[in-house]
Amino acid sequence: MAELVRILIKPMKGEPMQDVGEAQTLSGQGLAGNAERGGPRQITLIALEDWEAANADAGAALDAEVRRANLVITGLTGMANSTGSILRVGAALLEVTGETRPCRFMDAAHQGLREAMATNWRGGLTCVALCDADLTVGDLVSWESTA
Repeated sequence: MAELVRILIKPMKGEPMQDVGEAQTLSGQGLAGNAERGGPRQITLIALEDWEAANADAGAALDAEVRRANLVITGLTGMANSTGSILRVGAALLEVTGETRPCRFMDAAHQGLREAMATNWRGGLTCVALCDADLTVGDLVSWESTA
């Protein structure tokens, strides 16, 4: 079963991520208290397995916080090419708007990490919040519908 294992909030652009145990999705806005609000990248999500595989390929051992994704999940399959699909995270519904493409900051963290993340959507997903809901680490994650 897939599970939410971390919630990370970015209070301001460029500031360190804050690891929190709970958060709230706001319909059409993203995560309460997060700097990225509105638009197609309201919430970013990465699979821990993909992060670990990219690290292994790049010869790195970095914490998932380096990716700066809001939600870190484990056990979910079918993320590649999932644009338009609806993901349930606890009580929250998130619509996948696309792939989170790895940027130059991944190579700044460890040379070769960007390339290691560039295959099969390893960089994660961008999503929009479809409803107001509370999130808690440990919430179950599943596909509500696939595009």
